[in-house]
Amino acid sequence: MGLGNIAARHRHNLKLMFTTVELLAMSASGRVPNENISDCDRLVTSIDELIQAEVELVIVASPAPYHAQHAIPLIEAGIPTLIEKPVTTSVEDARAIKHAMVLHKTPVSIGYCLRYLPSAKKLKALLGEGLIGSLYNANIEIGQYLPDWRPNKDYKDSVSAQKALGGGALYELSHELDYAQWLLGPLEIQCAILRTSEELALNVEDMADVLALTEANAVATIHLDFLQRKAYRKCSFIGSKGRIEWDLLLNKLTLITATECSVLFDDDKWDRNNMYLEMISDFIQMINNKPHTCIPFIEAENTVHLIEQIKLQSNKSREVK
Repeated sequence: MGLGNIAARHRHNLKLMFTTVELLAMSASGRVPNENISDCDRLVTSIDELIQAEVELVIVASPAPYHAQHAIPLIEAGIPTLIEKPVTTSVEDARAIKHAMVLHKTPVSIGYCLRYLPSAKKLKALLGEGLIGSLYNANIEIGQYLPDWRPNKDYKDSVSAQKALGGGALYELSHELDYAQWLLGPLEIQCAILRTSEELALNVEDMADVLALTEANAVATIHLDFLQRKAYRKCSFIGSKGRIEWDLLLNKLTLITATECSVLFDDDKWDRNNMYLEMISDFIQMINNKPHTCIPFIEAENTVHLIEQIKLQSNKSREVK
């Protein structure tokens, strides 16, 4: 469901994985598109058509504010549903999806694909083993120039740039907020600053800076932006025994201690599309009641709560001024 870039990727991957499957596509609005839709056997114009077709699973890749509206009827019909990130843009919608999921016992997962990055899995294990001792600080940063995301489209017309469609750095770059709590546990927001630059002239924030505490009182700083001309995606973890640096773009982990600097993991040739393929395979494991590592709904819901906290703290900062 949805005809954007991520929906096109999912359609292509489903055709790669299941060559004989009949694949249905639907626009978020239900319109009949004039353009050719890749990797699509049939277009449908309503959720009822999807339900009547007795589809085996649905990937909801419409704009985030419509996720509840699109996903809940499918969940109520018992159709396994993979919802792209973020799960919603409101706490109320997240609760409504969870209520339907629990009531109808329908498999639901959320598309935070970065958890399937090999270096992410390795990092999760190393932090769990206490490789760097007691954690003191985590510094997380992502930046990429929004006009370069989709070169064939005016960036101001993209979902990322429009408040009504769930745009802005907090929602569009929420992968970082998801993995922050996946790796560090629950975060308590201490301070947040949301800014909109004159350069992009958007009606949403294109920069977000967050200061948070973990339950163990480690300090986490998170920076998100749409402005860095050269894509940057790194984070570091400082502990009592050393420091781990994670370069997500290079799929690399480095350990720095008083006596050594060693590479813990390095595979920059790994095909990033494998994250999406593995996510779908994992979801099918979930559907079949087999061992899986799908993102629990409560964790995706917690990310929505975290974004609400960030917005609240940002508003408080403005009031103080």
